[in-house]
Amino acid sequence: MNVNQLRSKEAYNLAIVGATGAVGETFLNILEQRDFPIKTLKLYASKRSTGKQVTFKGTTYTIEELTEDSFKDQDIDIALFSAGGAQSKKYAPHAVEAGAIVVDNSSAFRLDAEVPLVVPEVNPEDVAWHNGIISNPNCTTIIMLVALKPLYDYSRVKQVFVSTYQSASGAGAQAMEELKQQVRDWSAGKDISVNKFAHQLLYNVIPHIDTFQDNGYTGEEMKMFNETRKILHDEEIRVSATCVRIPVLYSHSESVTVVTDEPISPEKARELFENAAGLEVTDNPQGCEYPMPLVSQFQDNCYVGRIRKNIAAENTLNFWISGDQIRKGAALNAIQIAELLISNAQRTHAPLKSASGF
Repeated sequence: MNVNQLRSKEAYNLAIVGATGAVGETFLNILEQRDFPIKTLKLYASKRSTGKQVTFKGTTYTIEELTEDSFKDQDIDIALFSAGGAQSKKYAPHAVEAGAIVVDNSSAFRLDAEVPLVVPEVNPEDVAWHNGIISNPNCTTIIMLVALKPLYDYSRVKQVFVSTYQSASGAGAQAMEELKQQVRDWSAGKDISVNKFAHQLLYNVIPHIDTFQDNGYTGEEMKMFNETRKILHDEEIRVSATCVRIPVLYSHSESVTVVTDEPISPEKARELFENAAGLEVTDNPQGCEYPMPLVSQFQDNCYVGRIRKNIAAENTLNFWISGDQIRKGAALNAIQIAELLISNAQRTHAPLKSASGF
């Protein structure tokens, strides 16, 4: 197996799987914005996208079909996957076997005990024990935990009650187009068609994301429960979520209530948020300044505000957070993991990747 040594490299061989999707396109935008040190770039997608051309940093690249042999003899250092769980399960082990580290944006490996689940602002140390695959958490979990971590470090969070307000883009490009078409059809007095969602999204909110489980929660809601426990290494923390789709195009928002061991005043919480990486405090209710999708969309940071003491319970705090789920909730988080891998390897003079367990 090829074991790459990052300490001797100034630029790296990168692959993107799912390069033509919304997250794949955002990968390319962020890589260019952050001037990620790329030596070679391979772009993979499904057969129907094969042959399409993409321009990155002035160079034109051709999309290649993803196959089991795509990584063979390519000397790929890092592969960013965003092509869905089935594709990740099928092809990620082949990438690892060929010597790459896979940073996977799907749910395929998130709860695998052998795969770290990482938010760089929260548990960067977990990249050290990977065996070739590192998972990106669900977007709603990422956005919540960027704000939860500074509170948790100050006084352990015991319980979380969260309602999400999730944009159409979280369901993909077709979902965004459906919302746009519903606007056009309503404006023209036409019948509104519904295909992607269970109900009309325009002028509506839908408290249903993912499939319902036996306990009455949806899969999306249980992701927030299970992933939070894994990321924080805390099997006692409890998260009760209600996930709701709303008729906006970009950025998810969340109303979060946390119960802590010791009380945290709104003033202290604001100070903790202001000193935390990845957060922007927007908390001036008198001036009508608070986080909103229109503010957080296309931004790297998550925006937190409406910070206040919960007046119905002891040791309880409320806040509101909004973040771009395609950027921080997916593409940016994955690229930050890749940057963390490189930084750790260069600092410790260790190999980029561990021996594969796949």
